[in-house]
Amino acid sequence: MDHDAPHYLHQLPVPGEERYVSLALVNTRFTLSHGTVDLLDDAEAAHLWLVRHELLRDRVALNGRQFGRLLGLRESLRPLFEACAARAVPPGESLDTLNSALAAAPSTPRLAWTSDGPHRADEPDTGNPTAAALSLLAEDATELLTGSEADQLTECAAQGCARWFLRSHAARRWCTTKCGNRVRAARAYAARKER
Repeated sequence: MDHDAPHYLHQLPVPGEERYVSLALVNTRFTLSHGTVDLLDDAEAAHLWLVRHELLRDRVALNGRQFGRLLGLRESLRPLFEACAARAVPPGESLDTLNSALAAAPSTPRLAWTSDGPHRADEPDTGNPTAAALSLLAEDATELLTGSEADQLTECAAQGCARWFLRSHAARRWCTTKCGNRVRAARAYAARKER
């Protein structure tokens, strides 16, 4: 653990981020007691995030236009997640942004052979590595939104927390125990104050 890094970089991952990098992308902007934190606040930070999530090689630069597309994809995912959770129709522009990212680096089907045997592997066009990274993020979000875990997608119910996670059971309402403890402590304080 890097003890010199700002404390918000030590945020606990929420359930689902380990399986869906698109969920981690949406959660790159969150609120702490001192204000909003954006892990993609500039092109350099966004490049580092993409490298850490193995979506982009370190030597591939991220220009301003590509950075803008990454932010646009992140901003389009939140309304898509909200629509999925509410079983509603999402805004057309959010859907268009996701579909545009999917089309930016169309996948080519390949036959891959591992120790488990043959399986289909769809690999995005790597001619434009950044477009391929955005396409992988969009594909990941599409898989999340259309897969069997879509009904588990929910926004943290703790006031001030806007992170999304996959519920492990229907009663779960908070992304981490930290958020749950904060809500319970606030309730206990309000009850004591009322007495």
